[in-house]
Amino acid sequence: MKSPSTPVHPFDLLAVDGLLTDEEREIRNTVRAVADRELRPHVAGWFEKGEIPARELARTLGGTGVLGMHLEGYGCAGTNSVAYGLACLELEAVDSGLRSLVSVQGSLAMYAIWKYGSEEQKQRWLPKMAAGEYIGCFGLTEPDAGSDPGAMRTNAKRDGSDWVLNGTKMWITNGSVADVAVVWARTEDGVRGFLVPAGTPGFSAPEIKMKLSLRASVTSELVLEDVRLPADAMLPEARGLSGPLGCLNEARFGIVFGALGAARDCLETAISYARDRVVFARSLASYQLTQQKLADMAVELGKGMLLAVHLGRLKDAGTLTPEQVSVGKLNNVREAIAIARECRTILGANGITLEYPVLRHANNLESVLTYEGTSEVHSLVIGKALTGEQAFR
Repeated sequence: MKSPSTPVHPFDLLAVDGLLTDEEREIRNTVRAVADRELRPHVAGWFEKGEIPARELARTLGGTGVLGMHLEGYGCAGTNSVAYGLACLELEAVDSGLRSLVSVQGSLAMYAIWKYGSEEQKQRWLPKMAAGEYIGCFGLTEPDAGSDPGAMRTNAKRDGSDWVLNGTKMWITNGSVADVAVVWARTEDGVRGFLVPAGTPGFSAPEIKMKLSLRASVTSELVLEDVRLPADAMLPEARGLSGPLGCLNEARFGIVFGALGAARDCLETAISYARDRVVFARSLASYQLTQQKLADMAVELGKGMLLAVHLGRLKDAGTLTPEQVSVGKLNNVREAIAIARECRTILGANGITLEYPVLRHANNLESVLTYEGTSEVHSLVIGKALTGEQAFR
């Protein structure tokens, strides 16, 4: 029997590292080291319990510099988009819930304040959010308004110089542990954004339990009952749905990279398992059917990585379009969940346990497939770009 040759890492098939700068590789390696040391040893337990030490994690991630890392100033690292994407990839290689914490903090809550807030709002919130001392959440989705945010019912009405907010938001990452919620509400002047500090009378954030996905993540409902805010709680530069949708594009970009992290972790696990597992007196990796599965998955993973880096370069050049983000989100999440499921078949019964990460990743990716735009919605965004026809209504 021929001895096996040294295996090639899936990313090495297409020489992905050669597309990155020295600084991007250094940032990636730093985040990977922190993730392997501080997060990976605990994540299966967090998932099983459905609980995470959110505040401790926020401080760890803030100390690593990944919170709002692609933003300039206010204690943020100011990295390029590819470096941010690579950080998301390394975090999601541990668990999608941990990448979600970072995405919501940096690309939704912090980005909303950074992009649309007043200087006073930026100075008050962003430095402590970048350090992980404050946690933020982003309240857009409602029980009856997910893919159609224009149907939101949450409203804000003037009362003298104040605003009074009423409504409910649903499926809000970080909600129960947030120090500030960015809440989008309908006003007489269209949709506007408001900063709602935790502890404001009438505001509550009950946690959603009994989840089968993203269990290593805090998911909440936001309830606003006659929440009174001063005039300066409004984000002055956000008018209409373009405000929250601009934030969503930031978060979707992180998912383009992040989902590949989950897929990579699954594929690395499956390759290692197949090489060690003996079936009918041969390694599982030596069978043609196994190699066919591994080859197909490696090809899709490599293609997804090439797409992610390309979109990152477009973003840094200032030319990235929403439909291009939709291409990345649609393709990479769809392929990632297919890879996770196929890897589970290679692990057999062992694949359903938390001893291995593959089914945990697959369960998490069910949520990633839905949030920040479902696959159906992204397909329609791409379809509109191709045909010029609006198919949403």
